[in-house]
Amino acid sequence: MTKKVTKAVFPVAGLGTRFLPATKSIPKEIMTLVDRPLIQYAIDEARAAGIKEFIFVTSRGKSALEDYFDHAPELESALRKKGKDDLLEVLKDTNMDSGAIAYVRQNRPMGLGHAVWCARRLIGNEPFAVLLPDDVIAAEKSCLAQMVEAYEQTGGNMVAAMEVPPPKASAYGVLDIAEDMGTIVRAKGMVEKPKAEEAPSNLAVIGRYILSPKVLTNLNRMKQGAGGEIQLTDAIAEEIGEGGSGVYGYRFRGQRYDCGSKAGFLQATVAFGMARDDLRDEFSAYLHDTLAQQKAAQ
Repeated sequence: MTKKVTKAVFPVAGLGTRFLPATKSIPKEIMTLVDRPLIQYAIDEARAAGIKEFIFVTSRGKSALEDYFDHAPELESALRKKGKDDLLEVLKDTNMDSGAIAYVRQNRPMGLGHAVWCARRLIGNEPFAVLLPDDVIAAEKSCLAQMVEAYEQTGGNMVAAMEVPPPKASAYGVLDIAEDMGTIVRAKGMVEKPKAEEAPSNLAVIGRYILSPKVLTNLNRMKQGAGGEIQLTDAIAEEIGEGGSGVYGYRFRGQRYDCGSKAGFLQATVAFGMARDDLRDEFSAYLHDTLAQQKAAQ
């Protein structure tokens, strides 16, 4: 029987240079998608999957991110006096209980694998999840909740996976498939950012993982991979084959948006805006008019 996954790591130490100048003064993870920061979507997804302990790997300049999850007594008091109970209810999701959240520092940018390794003492000898806030996934059941259900059957290590156009495979970690069981695939290899013509498949790994603590032992060797960084993909791949705990890809149900890119962030803004009952009509009319004006101008 597999151990329950109750801990999650959120690597949030990046500088967010693709969103400069905004990220000069605010962490990328609290940039708002409609009216909620990116990190809130990741936290909500983790909560829906039964996560109880939240570990943030941060860096210098991320104090606003830490403050976001704290209580705001003055704001709450002002809203209460004005009878704005609906907004008080909204704030509840942003508060974390004392002891539920922990922060560790990554003092040098050495890759995703290194960021996860920084949290090793807080993870201990338990399976754990990793969520990359840049990947926002719209799904009826949260992506991580889907994976937790599947993991209870497979054990080992599990990565969220989706098909990508072959020319784009070089931007991802890619699975080499040993057995395709539909929703779940068993991997015989993983390659980080292969050349398009050398990719073993078009099944790419995206920012959701459930990992065995053995992966931390692999990361402890500090082996450099693609780009001279310590790659999480490489440490996971070591669990494939004899003596390893196995690696599975999970084709999740939902739509993933790459909010680490400007185009992806804009696409997510439109999609999430159109999904909101309080915004849909006005926003849809604006988009329709804008497209009509552009077409007429052409």
